[in-house]
Amino acid sequence: MYCELKLNFRVKCKKYTPSRSPAKLSVPNKPDECWSMNFMGDSNRNQQRFRIFNVLDDFNREALGINIAVSLPAGRITHYLNKLAEYQNYPPKIQMNNEPEFTGNTFTNWAKSRGIAIAYINPGCPYPNDYIKRFNRIYRTEVLDLYLFNNRQQASKVTEEWLITYNTEIPHKALNNMTPIEYKTLK
Repeated sequence: MYCELKLNFRVKCKKYTPSRSPAKLSVPNKPDECWSMNFMGDSNRNQQRFRIFNVLDDFNREALGINIAVSLPAGRITHYLNKLAEYQNYPPKIQMNNEPEFTGNTFTNWAKSRGIAIAYINPGCPYPNDYIKRFNRIYRTEVLDLYLFNNRQQASKVTEEWLITYNTEIPHKALNNMTPIEYKTLK
């Protein structure tokens, strides 16, 4: 209709999203077979926002790391994953959302150079990434909602202490009521 009237309206184009065929949620057979990654956000007492980057091993639900920063571009994410790989092996597959940090050339080239397959989930469908979503919910209720942080350093310190507790003391029903570390050493 607008074209017939020759009005000067801006034409909005749809954003191009490459087609992906996501895999269904599956339980890996061994540690470091598949990692899940996701972002969260929060703010400190002064309303300064920060982002949180979580990495989880899908096999035993072990939280491999949580990185807290004001900005988390792809370069910082790949650097953090390289630091994690010093203590763990690079996984053959990483599962994540379609975040811009994960779909850009920096991250995809990094993954390709290390032989890591990237498994994107469908936008708006969180079920294939349930492990990390459940972890995010627990982290939010047990840390972020309980504390009013003065700064990012305090948030990082509380998070590191909680991460040790989560991995070594909190049992999971899906892991036969074992902690992630117990389950990993058992298998």
